[in-house]
Amino acid sequence: MSSDSDTTVNYYKYYHYHPSLAGACVFAALFGVSTIWHLIQITKHRTWYFIPLLVGGIFEVVGYGARGASSAQMLNLTLAPYVIQTLLLLVAPALLAATIYMILGRIIMSVDGESLSLVKKRWLTKIFVTSDVLSFFIQLGGGGLMASSDASSAKLGSHLILGGLLLQIIIFGFFIAVSLVFHLRLRAMPTSQSHNPSLPWKKFLYVVYSTCALIMIRSIVRVAEFIGGFDGRILKHEVYLYVFDAVPMAAVMVIFNIWYPSNFSKQARKAIVDGESVDSSVEFSNVELQSK
Repeated sequence: MSSDSDTTVNYYKYYHYHPSLAGACVFAALFGVSTIWHLIQITKHRTWYFIPLLVGGIFEVVGYGARGASSAQMLNLTLAPYVIQTLLLLVAPALLAATIYMILGRIIMSVDGESLSLVKKRWLTKIFVTSDVLSFFIQLGGGGLMASSDASSAKLGSHLILGGLLLQIIIFGFFIAVSLVFHLRLRAMPTSQSHNPSLPWKKFLYVVYSTCALIMIRSIVRVAEFIGGFDGRILKHEVYLYVFDAVPMAAVMVIFNIWYPSNFSKQARKAIVDGESVDSSVEFSNVELQSK
């Protein structure tokens, strides 16, 4: 018959503590409700660029579900749930960030403020989302290596995750700078569309700042976790995961449930159509002139 000390040793092989079943269930349910709500909003408003955030929410649900499964396994703890929760909870914020990057692009297009942005609209999403995808795969690869039983592979995986997180922080820092510069310029030189009461761009820029701050805090704490290593305080105490990862990411999901930028999506679609119409008219006029 196994003793309590056997249980402790078994959990310390992976988690360094006995993961909380209650905590895992609460956040799996919270992320689940928010994710379903987002699915309804995406379908209703055709905001397809929110799909990365939706997938991130699914990752969070499955990740915390896996932590709950680990807690329920007791003495027969297996590697699979640990690996699943490690990978999915690690990379989910990158998917949330991808949607935030695209929100700024739609705000800029909606208020006709491309000339005020440090980065032109054609490059805005490409630069930030591509960098975010790179960070995503670096962290994913690092998480896979960390699950290895080989010590050197696990150490390399930890370094890769650290690099991916640092890249994410750098991307976020630049993104926040681009957002702030655009905000200040638009406030100083308002466009005709910026006065449109159906486009509360100030409010949604503050929503972008708030969600960026939450992801930034989470990433900084995660960096500190991996710098501290397997014997660090953060990795050995589950409370840090919930306070600095679960709570901020759940807040990001819920914030966008409440303040949903559907108006900017509609206006951005209109701006794209109008722009294509103008381009087509110019092209047709040029052809006419050349034929004459």
